[in-house]
Order: sequence, then C-alpha cells, then structure tokens
Amino acid sequence: MFGLFKSDPAKKLRKQYSAKLEEAMQAQRNGDIRSYATLSEEAQALWVQLEPLERDKP
Repeated sequence: MFGLFKSDPAKKLRKQYSAKLEEAMQAQRNGDIRSYATLSEEAQALWVQLEPLERDKP
C-alpha cells in the first residue's frame, strides 16, 4: 500500500536518458558533431546506471 508513494529511480533515469538522446539527435541534425558526441557519451553513462535497475525489475 505504501509502495504507491515511493518514487521509481528507474523511471527518472529513463526520462533523463531519453532527454539526452533527444538533445543529441537535435545536435546531430544541426551539424554540431562535437555536441552530439558529448551528449551521446552522457546518455551512455545514464544507460550504464539504468541497465541494472531495468534488469532486476520483477
């Protein structure tokens, strides 16, 4: 019952990951390859944190 009020850390990371990928895509479309590479690297770091949480979900 009280689990209803707990926040899901995987949900927050998933949202951040999606936002970084979206930013990276926009940078790539604008021709800013350095920003694209940086944002992609940041997104990959978020994925490394997110993957164990996704794998351990029931």
